[in-house]
Amino acid sequence: MIGVLIFILVLVVLILVHEIGHFVVAKLSGMRVDEFGIGYPPRALTIATIKGTEYTLNWLPFGGFVRIYGEDGAEGAEAFTAKSKLLQALTLVAGIVMNVLFAYIVLTIALIIGTQQVLTPQQLSTSKDAVIVFADVTKGGPADIAGFKRGDEILSATTSTKVQAMSYAGNNPGGLAMLIGQDTEETPMQFQVRRGTDVMQIVATPKKGTIPSEPTHPGLGIALASIGTVKTPILQAPLEGLSYTWEMTKETAIGLYDFFKNIFLFKADLSQVSGPIGIAKAVGQASDTGFGALLTLTGLISINLALINLIPMPALDGGRLLFVLIEAATRKPINPKIAERVNAVGFVLLLILMVVVSAHDIFKLFV
Repeated sequence: MIGVLIFILVLVVLILVHEIGHFVVAKLSGMRVDEFGIGYPPRALTIATIKGTEYTLNWLPFGGFVRIYGEDGAEGAEAFTAKSKLLQALTLVAGIVMNVLFAYIVLTIALIIGTQQVLTPQQLSTSKDAVIVFADVTKGGPADIAGFKRGDEILSATTSTKVQAMSYAGNNPGGLAMLIGQDTEETPMQFQVRRGTDVMQIVATPKKGTIPSEPTHPGLGIALASIGTVKTPILQAPLEGLSYTWEMTKETAIGLYDFFKNIFLFKADLSQVSGPIGIAKAVGQASDTGFGALLTLTGLISINLALINLIPMPALDGGRLLFVLIEAATRKPINPKIAERVNAVGFVLLLILMVVVSAHDIFKLFV
């Protein structure tokens, strides 16, 4: 329940940040902004009316909106459509820019607070919360068959041979790898594992031939890594935050491109996509890990929101921006009825995609 509340709070903040971008540029461009709403209608109350703009609180607490005069084709000197195409485009892009800027700010703060990272040998020696995790689990390997999953934390490992019982409970992947590989008798090993907030016991038996480069040594089919909290110095954090934001934006853009390309090729893998339910679960897990992890995930969601809105699809900012560019190129306004119908179709397609992904999220909860 707490995870759901945190998710709603994160979602509201991110959407309000997005709408503030539209609001500020519209105001600076001389457009008439009729309403800035917190939440979605029906309206609960009007907080204030300042310079012709109503600031409202609405009953559905899932974000916010900005109602700019003239977006529906209405005319007048203060109308959205009366302004230059450049100002229209800047108003539409402003929300996207604000989400990326917000992501940069929260990611920079996360670096200062401390984020979980894969540790170098030097960092491992000074980290106070370093743990060994399965960075990867080979499909069909002994670890996969035993039930291990990527991201599992290894608290301890024990094996008993004919000669002696051996165990390892440190945080150095090399020590655990040595324990796994030194028993040529292929003896079952007992692992104490933390997965999320659950601690469990898993038995796995290393098998020879699992590691192609070392066929005579037993292996589990895993990649080990040490992760721990690393804090970035305050003066260094803004530059690292910029690099972090760029890399995250680039990887997210590549992922979205591949996903939508595969939709048109009928190859989309919905198991790699999360809807509101999956994201709420991830936010809850991140909040359990720590504030730095929650800020990092918030930054990632903000970047996703920015890039998704940039897609030239009706009902998104990118689709509206495409209409503005077409009007600029043809020097003719698009028929409002046609624009309305295209936006309606785009909204229905987005709604269908959301329902399908959410249904998949629910399915994953019970499998």
